[in-house]
Amino acid sequence: MNDSKRIIAIFISFIIAISIVQTESIQQFVMQVKSNSVFSVAQYTDEEKRYLQKIKQDVSKHYKAPIDAKVDSVWKAIPELDGQEVDIQASLKASIQKNNGEIVWKYKKLTPKKRLSDLGNVPVYRGNPEQKAVGLMINVAWGTEHLKEMLAILDKEGIKATFFLDGSWLNKNQEVAKELVKKGHEIGNHGYTHPLMGQVSKERVEREITRTEDLIYQTLHIHSKWFAPPAGDFNQQVVETAEKFNMKTILWTCDTVDWKKSSSPEKIVSRTQKVESGMLLLTHPTDRTVVALPSIIQEVKKKGLVLTSVGKVLSPERID
Repeated sequence: MNDSKRIIAIFISFIIAISIVQTESIQQFVMQVKSNSVFSVAQYTDEEKRYLQKIKQDVSKHYKAPIDAKVDSVWKAIPELDGQEVDIQASLKASIQKNNGEIVWKYKKLTPKKRLSDLGNVPVYRGNPEQKAVGLMINVAWGTEHLKEMLAILDKEGIKATFFLDGSWLNKNQEVAKELVKKGHEIGNHGYTHPLMGQVSKERVEREITRTEDLIYQTLHIHSKWFAPPAGDFNQQVVETAEKFNMKTILWTCDTVDWKKSSSPEKIVSRTQKVESGMLLLTHPTDRTVVALPSIIQEVKKKGLVLTSVGKVLSPERID
């Protein structure tokens, strides 16, 4: 290669190298801006700088790491929980718009790597212990005489619960069930004839679940995500069968034992005093529960928790 060709080749290589460096630098800058890590002070007004300084001072306090779903040795399947980090630009914009000196915090969601659906055939006894809520389970297999009073209390408090319906009850009380859905409550599957699921054949388990699920869909036009085995009786076959129909097997963390006539409203309330974040609370539509329910709600509130549906508690979305 002669000198002129060598010089041209060197020049072309130099130009290419400069282009690559510039391109990488631009890409890095864009990524940094997107991740809130680089800000040009010159682009902000004095007022915006003051807000920005406040945001940066407290940004770490608002960070919450995502929590992966896991199988616990005691509580079995524990669902995931989303994390969050401050969206600095969005927070700055919202704070400037409100313009009262306070920071309006805006967040970006951080997604966990492992979800409840990834855990396979494992029952669920509780939500994530970082979820600031308690799930209200109401298993319905007999009677309607106390449901109206329970619903009135829940309506007054703005609480949406999860009603696990027995299929034979639903068949006789379709209008009542429609009212539950109309009021925004969640519906779960409780089998059809209330057998002890862990003591019957696989074929019987399938019939119990599918017969009720078909009726739920025909009557209420929804599909259940949750299956609560009657009396909490189950085995691995039951869990696998429910999973086959895209339902998680749901048990409970705290039992009010309100189905026993010997359980007074005071005893029922006392059992709820141990509720903690992420727990599932089991109740039934009894006269004792109606009397105890307002105090149960207050016990949960006193702990700074929200009483809500099973679906909300098991959701990865944080309840604050």
